[in-house]
Amino acid sequence: MILVFGASGQVARALGLLPDVRCLSRADVDLEYPLNCAEAIAMHRPAAVINAAAYTQVDGAETDAARAHMINAAAPEAMAEACLELGVPFVSLSTDYVFDGSGDAPWSETDTPAPLNGYGRSKLAGEQAIAQVGGTWAVMRTSWVVSAHGGNFVKTMRRLGAERDALNVVADQIGGLTPARDIARACHHMAKTLISEPDKGGLYHFSGAEDASWADVAREIFVQAKLACTVTDIPTTQYPTPAQRPLNSRLDCHKIDAMFGLKRPDWRAGLADILDELA
Repeated sequence: MILVFGASGQVARALGLLPDVRCLSRADVDLEYPLNCAEAIAMHRPAAVINAAAYTQVDGAETDAARAHMINAAAPEAMAEACLELGVPFVSLSTDYVFDGSGDAPWSETDTPAPLNGYGRSKLAGEQAIAQVGGTWAVMRTSWVVSAHGGNFVKTMRRLGAERDALNVVADQIGGLTPARDIARACHHMAKTLISEPDKGGLYHFSGAEDASWADVAREIFVQAKLACTVTDIPTTQYPTPAQRPLNSRLDCHKIDAMFGLKRPDWRAGLADILDELA
């Protein structure tokens, strides 16, 4: 059995549809109390653990840094320690926001992180803590997660596109939109592989292809959803937010393909599935 933290999240909801998975919700385990995470792992004695839970309020993390750190760094560290003690693999999700978004080249796993915001700093602290604990672990950095559940860009654009004739959308942030379903399948495959091939652990990147801007994604949403809404490109400077976002969120995903045979998913195909589910 693979134990998953974060039952209500986009990725965990997709993981719950896969075989031999047990998802724990916040009602089961509150990640603000990391010791509870370790106790849950010890009690269930799984074959592997996937951490799909996180504090994901990017702007909120600017003023709620302590809570973000507890959930995104201290809790994964406790999970990693419990997995080390049991001798089972641990897979945890991270983010492109650990980088500063400079340049236009895809970020590789060997590039030096330099997060621009509190959310990115809390996720980087989690990565570092997991690596420090050791054992059999894998951290998957991904980007721009979307699904038919929770709050995300696709659902917001679909709603606004039905209400308005035109929208201004940021066009200078570039990255890979990644369907939660594809992330879930990739994490599941990695966890199962690490049971028999622990030497494949480490840091990996995984995002949807091809890279696009938020404005590009919005246009594709409106085309597929048959919404007559016009998109005007704007720079990030015209859409200020409490937390600074990286402009370059491109991720080099060659390593995960080479080690696990996981290719970048087609986000347009994933978008079609999401819109079908929402309809």
